[in-house]
Amino acid sequence: MLGDVDEHFAGNYLNEETILRAAREAGLSTATIGKVGPALIFDHTERTGQHTVVVDDSTGRSGGIPLSDEMQRRLAAANLPVQAPTRGDNAKAGNATTPGTSVANVTQQAYFTDVATKVVLPWFKERGKPFAMVLWSRDPDGTQHNQGDSLLRLTPGIDGPTTLAAIRNADNDLASVLAAVKQLGLSGTTDVIVTSGHGFSTISKESATSWAASQSYKDVPEKLLPPGFVALDLAHGLGMGLFDPDAKSAPVAADAYPSRGNGLIGNDPAHPQVVVASNGGSDLVYLPGGDKALAAKVVQVLSAQDYVSGLFVDDKLGPIPGTLPLSAIALNGSAVTPMPAIAVNFRTFTTGCADPTTCGVEVADTGLQQGQGMHGSFSRADTRNIMGAIGPDFRQHFVDQAPASNADLGKTIAQILGLRIKEKGRLVGRPLTEAMPNGAMPAVQVRTVRSEPDKAGHVTVVRMQMVGRTPYFDAAGYPGRTLGLPADPVRP
Repeated sequence: MLGDVDEHFAGNYLNEETILRAAREAGLSTATIGKVGPALIFDHTERTGQHTVVVDDSTGRSGGIPLSDEMQRRLAAANLPVQAPTRGDNAKAGNATTPGTSVANVTQQAYFTDVATKVVLPWFKERGKPFAMVLWSRDPDGTQHNQGDSLLRLTPGIDGPTTLAAIRNADNDLASVLAAVKQLGLSGTTDVIVTSGHGFSTISKESATSWAASQSYKDVPEKLLPPGFVALDLAHGLGMGLFDPDAKSAPVAADAYPSRGNGLIGNDPAHPQVVVASNGGSDLVYLPGGDKALAAKVVQVLSAQDYVSGLFVDDKLGPIPGTLPLSAIALNGSAVTPMPAIAVNFRTFTTGCADPTTCGVEVADTGLQQGQGMHGSFSRADTRNIMGAIGPDFRQHFVDQAPASNADLGKTIAQILGLRIKEKGRLVGRPLTEAMPNGAMPAVQVRTVRSEPDKAGHVTVVRMQMVGRTPYFDAAGYPGRTLGLPADPVRP
């Protein structure tokens, strides 16, 4: 998929230089290992396998990035196969009547960890020059998505025993990496950075307002939201036809839903008026014609749904009451890929625990079931992620009280490695200099941005922090419908 998208967008759909590519071109040894897709994205334009080592789910299979002869020889010497194992039972997501997996992704991740610790790190040490290696752990993410501890129930949700086993699995793999770094005598010259991609929430499929939820489908429990409910509700609300882009643009039957949640809305699927991209805890809506009046109608349909919590509209479409512009959440960049007209944030809440961000729930547009796991909303449960680092370029026993995000890691790593990356657009993020020896704490500003209310009183709100020009988004949506964004006090 990454190769295909690159071909559609001038050879590099990101249109920016990645850290591993910059490191490779600067003469460092580079490798990326782990989950297919996210691992390769760190150097996705290098597809020969001769310069950056790539080991993922597709390794040794048709379509995978090839292994160099030297890498194959070293795998054999470590008694490791050249073909990566599959996820096995961990990949089983179940369905509305069969629970998903009850096991962590132990076997596959053990292979990736062995490749990192027994092959790549020793090889890079032999080379005697600086290196950069990514190890992308599918756990706990993959297991949280598929776990079967809570079929159609919100508790224990993502806090059940299968998720805990996945966290333990990731923890054990990290321990193996740290042990290898120490055993190889690299601790004094190697930084290890750990981050999660996002937080996580339990899936809800409940709605009292959705037309889609009032219909019947053969494999969806009664009165629960089907996959593609946004596309279904929009097509119904706009009085337009709905077509499935993942089924050769066939019309969606009255008792069916789009096969992967995505939808083409209009009279002609070759020239849709509205395109919906299903995206888990949020959906993206595209308006190919840039019609401002249609945008207002789409907002009207969506804001009436109880599963919506905040709408963000392309700045070019002008102000619409109850919404904020995409620029308010830094989604209006100079990307070469199409920009959505409307970003839809879904309702989130908590099941009630000591730390609400650890038992968050979100309505999600997904083929997974209620009770399984998802992310992608503006809930604080999803935006709150863990980050940590150890090594010669970081302070010891230091807790950074300033906001930080994954957007900062690229610039932090580039500074540590002395990489000079020329930006094509204005990338968000900053070097986390306060976490480095003798670093000074930056000034932090807290901001709240509010839209004008619509006729029903809906107001989209963003709570954020700023360090210089770098934004950090804590939570956004309609107050009271987003975890971390309390309801507005009752006004006289």
